[in-house]
Amino acid sequence: MRAVRLQAVGRIELAKVPDPSPGPGEVLVRVEAAGICGTDRHLFKGEFPCAPPVTLGHEFAGEVIGCGEGVTLPLGTRITCDPNIACGACDHCLRGRVNLCARNIAIGIHRDGGFAERAVIPAHRAIAVPDLHPHHAAFAEPLACTLHGIDLGAPVPGHRVLILGGGVIGLLAVQLARNAGAEVTLVTRHPAKRETAQRLGATHTAATEAEARARLPQGADLVLECAGVAATVEMAPRLARSGGRVVVLGVLPQGETVRIEPFDLLFREIQLLHSFINPFTQARAAAMLTTGQVDVAPLISRIIPLSEAPEAIARPALPGDVKVLVVPD
Repeated sequence: MRAVRLQAVGRIELAKVPDPSPGPGEVLVRVEAAGICGTDRHLFKGEFPCAPPVTLGHEFAGEVIGCGEGVTLPLGTRITCDPNIACGACDHCLRGRVNLCARNIAIGIHRDGGFAERAVIPAHRAIAVPDLHPHHAAFAEPLACTLHGIDLGAPVPGHRVLILGGGVIGLLAVQLARNAGAEVTLVTRHPAKRETAQRLGATHTAATEAEARARLPQGADLVLECAGVAATVEMAPRLARSGGRVVVLGVLPQGETVRIEPFDLLFREIQLLHSFINPFTQARAAAMLTTGQVDVAPLISRIIPLSEAPEAIARPALPGDVKVLVVPD
């Protein structure tokens, strides 16, 4: 079969690989759609730890076409993949912090993932989504990660929430914060993304920090950093009100640093939090997609075949792209 393989840092290609088969406790999935994530570009550049050679793709959905011993999931079931396999035995897992597992194995990062015609995953990482279009089911993982950030930020009705970044995480966060009853302002330089944010429920939008400050002169109760760049991470505390919270969801390259003023965080008692992956949130995300609580159709920028995926990952995202889906022919 064909698969998009990260052979080494800076080397990604469409390759022919043996057809996979499920072992005990595993399912074989015919991949129907897989999303390109900013993390895939970090993996290509060596900015996020992984285990090449490996088939990338950690945001995907498909149809179960084979089952290993001990699996009762019916053939033909459409599933979305929860890619993180915690060990269940380390100190973090025993404290319920499975996203911090010392031995976490991530599908599409440490073992073969969904940028392929077929994929094998543990059956317990397959969440059935029989009533969900596969293009939408592929959003379950990024929505689950955004849900974790919202859980940490805990917006309530009447809160003023400021979201930095108009990519997929930012536009999902707009909807989740609005669902929580908050007043939402999204900051992005891209006008089309500001328009999309308003269609999805943003109360206001801004193009710059100065515009956001003019809109919220006292600052926001909650700032969600969703861009994953140093400038917005540094900007986030400045836009929080005294006693407010900042949650960083964006992924910066490993080793990159930012400048933060500790005295400002202290004097205004700003909580600076970080949100990592999707602990126990993937099933919630799948349910929200199925019931229409979150609309992902406007976030699909392009649909491309496997043959175009290596170039799409190796190059920077096109201006205006939100989510590019890879759909095997």
